[in-house]
Amino acid sequence: MKRVSPPEAETARIDFAQPLDAAAPRLRCAFGAPRQVLVAQQVDAVRAVLDAVHAAAQRGHWCVGYVRYEAAPAFDAALQIHAADGSLAWFAVHDAPQPWPAEAAQEAARVEWHSGLERGTFDAALGRIQQAIGAGELYQVNYTAPLTGTLQGSAAALFVALQRAQPGGYAAHIDVGDEQVLSVSPALFFDWQDAPGGGDILARPMKGTAARGATPEEDAAQAAHLRTAPKERAENVMIVDLLRNDLSRIALPHSVQVPALFATQALPTVWQMTSDVRARTRPGTTLTDVFAALFPCGSVTGAPKVRAMQMIHALEPAPRGVYCGAVGVVRPGEQGGIRATFNVPIRTVVLQGDLARCGIGSGITADAVADAEWNEWRHKRAFVERASMPFDLLETLALEEGRLRHVADHLARLQQAAAHFSIPWNAGAVHQCLQALADGHPQGLWRVRLLLGAAGQPRAEAFALQPTPEPVRLQLAGGPLMEAHSEFVRFKTTRRAHYAAFAPTETGVFDTVLWNAAGEITESTFGNIAMLLDGRWVTPPLSCGLLPGVGRAVALRDGRVCEAVVRLQDLPRVQGWAFINSLRGWLQARLG
Repeated sequence: MKRVSPPEAETARIDFAQPLDAAAPRLRCAFGAPRQVLVAQQVDAVRAVLDAVHAAAQRGHWCVGYVRYEAAPAFDAALQIHAADGSLAWFAVHDAPQPWPAEAAQEAARVEWHSGLERGTFDAALGRIQQAIGAGELYQVNYTAPLTGTLQGSAAALFVALQRAQPGGYAAHIDVGDEQVLSVSPALFFDWQDAPGGGDILARPMKGTAARGATPEEDAAQAAHLRTAPKERAENVMIVDLLRNDLSRIALPHSVQVPALFATQALPTVWQMTSDVRARTRPGTTLTDVFAALFPCGSVTGAPKVRAMQMIHALEPAPRGVYCGAVGVVRPGEQGGIRATFNVPIRTVVLQGDLARCGIGSGITADAVADAEWNEWRHKRAFVERASMPFDLLETLALEEGRLRHVADHLARLQQAAAHFSIPWNAGAVHQCLQALADGHPQGLWRVRLLLGAAGQPRAEAFALQPTPEPVRLQLAGGPLMEAHSEFVRFKTTRRAHYAAFAPTETGVFDTVLWNAAGEITESTFGNIAMLLDGRWVTPPLSCGLLPGVGRAVALRDGRVCEAVVRLQDLPRVQGWAFINSLRGWLQARLG
């Protein structure tokens, strides 16, 4: 174990739930310069660091830090890993926490993420895993790969954005000096309350994932499917059994219980399935004993753990680092005991200088399907993509002779988007902003662009609007909009690169008709679409992947259109076209 000179500035912030005490407030605090820093550079020093952390908490100190995935052989030499690319364990020791500081205004952080994993490599890895499962070598492997990018802006700004993109859970920003850990993990590794007579410990493995739905009904159906899907339940229960076995190593006899099985947790971009495994720990159990029994968490290895980690070593060419290790806080408990809470650092960005790294993965079982797993990775990475490219919420309204058209519908949609993206909502400020703009433009027809920033500040601008000659000419997209089911389609924002890629380039073309990967018509790049099919006007349902436009909603309310799925092969039967949005209304159109 190595004791290093402590940094002089703030070293950490933590924002943790306290799951063993549901009535307790979140543990939300910062830490300044530590009294000392405990570091393990080699495997044989990891246990000594954890012992020192335990002793420091018993003396009344607070310790914040991490244990790298590659520290696993410190607890079992059979656990195979790659050579580590940093300290195996790092903890700063503090006398006491400080209040969470007020957020200072700062420029937004940006990271453009890239994955080095190609689909062919992904499919081949799944094939090897399922071959090993079929041979009876193991039941499940958690397969992962990194995203990498270059940070533009500050680590503090990126952490704020990550917390907004993935609120709740177990968030920590730890500044080690040459490395910064920005974890917003929703996954609990363990929460342990220890006392001289024994302690209580809770593990909450998170296995099983489903995308969020485009509508409340579809969202509820996705959650219900996750709770009942055989593949997702099997993935979860395998890890529950592994955790029950791991906890039994430190538990009093017959105390290991599973009080909650197959619970669903709503995150911004995915539903996750969790289960609770609880136990009473034996008197005299140490923090090192807990790590020796549980680390790494089975939810990020697979089962059985030794063989799963051998497979991970064979398939993943580089160390995982802090990702899939443990990040947490150890503090004084009652009666001379300690309290330790650690997350499983998924949804975690690690910075080395301006180089950013974030791992994504999933549990592969016998019935895993490559397309479904690939899509699951895409849904999971949405949180970091949301945080790494700043955007404003957007509404476009018509202002005619001093009156805003369909303003209530627009503000209801804007409020829903603010709730989804965890952006503060102040209805009074938004109304005041719009009224000031309307008062300044009492005559004429104007296009109003209403923006809501990440901090909830509204601003609006107006541009003169000319009537649009009809019919407008539409063109069909040359390929599918792969982002059709993303949150940046379901909600209107200034992030529009996916639409801009389909913008018309030919003179005389008004807009492009989009379609999804299933060959279903969705919308256009800045409006909704209606089609006259079999004698009735129809518009695609939200489940196809499109913005719930205000003009579309009005047309549905008025009975002018109804919802129906229209596929590419149906287009020869379409007898008429219309472009719809709140700004321009209903425009007759033609395709081609």
